[in-house]
Amino acid sequence: MIAQQAYYYANKYGPSDKTRKKACEDPRYAYYYALYVDKKPRNDTRNAACKNPEFAYWYAKDIDQCPRDDTRKAACKDPRYAHDYARDIDKCFREDTRNATYRDPKYAYEYTKYITKRPSKNAREAVCKHPRYAFFYALYLDKRPRDDTREAACEDSKWAYEYAKDIDKEARDDTREVACEDPNCAYYYALIIDKKSREDTRKAACQDPKYAYYYAENVDKCPRDDTREAACKSPQFAYLYALNIDKEPMENTKEAACKDPEYAYSYARDISQIPDNDTREVACKNPRFAAFYASKIDKEPRDDTREVACKHPYYAYFYTKNVDKEFRMDTWLAVKDSQYEEKYKKIVHRAMKEAII
Repeated sequence: MIAQQAYYYANKYGPSDKTRKKACEDPRYAYYYALYVDKKPRNDTRNAACKNPEFAYWYAKDIDQCPRDDTRKAACKDPRYAHDYARDIDKCFREDTRNATYRDPKYAYEYTKYITKRPSKNAREAVCKHPRYAFFYALYLDKRPRDDTREAACEDSKWAYEYAKDIDKEARDDTREVACEDPNCAYYYALIIDKKSREDTRKAACQDPKYAYYYAENVDKCPRDDTREAACKSPQFAYLYALNIDKEPMENTKEAACKDPEYAYSYARDISQIPDNDTREVACKNPRFAAFYASKIDKEPRDDTREVACKHPYYAYFYTKNVDKEFRMDTWLAVKDSQYEEKYKKIVHRAMKEAII
């Protein structure tokens, strides 16, 4: 019989020294035994639970329902349960629980914020091992910038940016340099903190097509070769760059947009505003955009757009309704035996009847 089996047996048939002793071989089942079988504290179940910080905490909380030196000492072997013990059981600050949390930046921060409620040198040193908690500590406890918390926050681009925005509330070379390790943070640093364009933030933003486009739109507020080139690494942002920043077609944005059927179609529709072989050829890689191209851009039927549209029953029906506007055997075969067959018949009933006769 293992500890789990002993606990389940006792839970069904009642406590016994034999099952309790066996359950006490595992801290979890010692705790369960005391809670659900004995329904009271005992030294043997408590001692067994105290072999694990988590179950020492739960034993004190649910069974003893009061603090004790032995359960606290056991809980303090883990920073999380030291913090939870102080919060839920002691309900006050103690040196032993506080010192135990210093091994983990998260719980050092939470202990200081919610239990001691005042900054200290040791707690600050503990949180500075993690950029996120160094930032939170500076924001909510120190409530001012310090070199040590800033240096810790600068281990990560996001928290360097957040530190500059919410704590320094001004631009600095050190926070900017770290923010520029991430295109997202570089863009927002330029937009919200610098509030102007700079070569370093632009160069960093240009590592990602999305932020290159946003930088051009919201920081530079004008087109540039470098931001355009970066945006052209993505069909979507090449299209958006041409539409909203250049506001005219250019060979490189068109070429980039033509790597995707949707954006090739959109480019021809919104920017070039005329049909051409390049955008049509790419749009014809997808039945939907082939049909849309014929309807909105060519505004006339073509064998190439129809052939692709006929690869999907709906777009064959769409093509007939909006482009051909007449019966054709190829579109009919595409919709036949599909849910669009009856709709197709209604559109071309007369022409189809004549063709069949």
